[in-house]
Amino acid sequence: MKKLFCSLFGHHFSVSKKITSHIKEYSCVHCGKQVTTDASGNLSLLTPEMKEINDTLENIYQKRHRHNSHQLA
Repeated sequence: MKKLFCSLFGHHFSVSKKITSHIKEYSCVHCGKQVTTDASGNLSLLTPEMKEINDTLENIYQKRHRHNSHQLA
């Protein structure tokens, strides 16, 4: 029934994970479909490969911001 809702009205995505300030992962609140922001800023299907890329980007982003916050203190 939930997939029928999405096929009729479209997905209703909400942010499920913030990777960086520009890249986020989204999940449909009705059917659970997962997408992410790609390099062009468009939404694309969250494949295992994209998930791995996002995890790596998140680690680099967190390390960089953690390092910069220590320099400011």
